[in-house]
Amino acid sequence: MALSGASAVLAQAPQGVPTLSPPQGGTAAKPAPAPSAAKATAARAGAFREIKWDELVPKNWDPMAELKGLDFNSLTDADPRAAQAMKKMREVWDNAPGNPQIDGQAVRIPGFVVPLEESKDGIKEFLLVPYFGACVHSPPPPANQIIHVLPQSPAKGVRSMDAVWINGVVRREKTDSYMGAAGYRMQAQSIEPYVERPK
Repeated sequence: MALSGASAVLAQAPQGVPTLSPPQGGTAAKPAPAPSAAKATAARAGAFREIKWDELVPKNWDPMAELKGLDFNSLTDADPRAAQAMKKMREVWDNAPGNPQIDGQAVRIPGFVVPLEESKDGIKEFLLVPYFGACVHSPPPPANQIIHVLPQSPAKGVRSMDAVWINGVVRREKTDSYMGAAGYRMQAQSIEPYVERPK
């Protein structure tokens, strides 16, 4: 990967809730649910504590600790040190530690869908990532910023990079997939289209 790509990945490091935009293809956001459906959704969501992506990262973990002192601006794409730095960064990020304080909690978190297994009935498993394009249009974020989601039943009407809310108990369990290494796993009790809440 070109060094300029590394800089782009680092610039996308997630902070809190992602900026959610419509999936590629320009389709408009889905309309808000009808009032009765909205009340039911709110009741279901009440059992789960809403978290931000930052809470999945241990407070003392520094994703760039092992690369401190390396001046990326002085390296060219052809420099072997650049390739070695990218390889080291990928190893560190793929083994990024989870936050033990989150393990086993019932949570609600928004993110973008990266399908892993689909069927005619819907998506059977997917990765949830904090920003648009992760794992698809750009390299995967650190493992502690990826959740491997197993819906109770296949998720219908959900496409790659759709923005959703997921509710369920999150566990620190590593999953290696062809789209990236996830540091968390969740048996999702519900998957809902992302709807911006009024301020």
